[in-house]
Amino acid sequence: QVQLVESGGGLVQAGGSLRLSCAASGRTFSSFNMGWFRQAPGKEREFVAAINWIVVSTYYADSVKGRFTISRDNAKNTVYLQMNSLKPEDTAVYYCAAAEKYWGRSPNGYDYWGQGTQVTVSS
Repeated sequence: QVQLVESGGGLVQAGGSLRLSCAASGRTFSSFNMGWFRQAPGKEREFVAAINWIVVSTYYADSVKGRFTISRDNAKNTVYLQMNSLKPEDTAVYYCAAAEKYWGRSPNGYDYWGQGTQVTVSS
């Protein structure tokens, strides 16, 4: 089974930057699509960004387009989410996810999930 571990969350002021990392281990998954999601207290889990592991196709939610960048390092089995120009509304627990075949924004399409990392953006 694939294991996903997020890191890099923390507290940052509005306008600041943060880089999240998702390290994968276990089953080989070079063809998997990878995604980032976030969930604020009392709200539904929300799609943030996705990337194809092999050919580096990317897909972003409108709310983060132009501010966030998803990338990957195949040699390190790691996916990153670079977050710039952070806003208080970006505050949430951020989750890394992997899909064997699915390409899209629905959490139901993803097969493996990390435990999440908290991002808090202050005013």
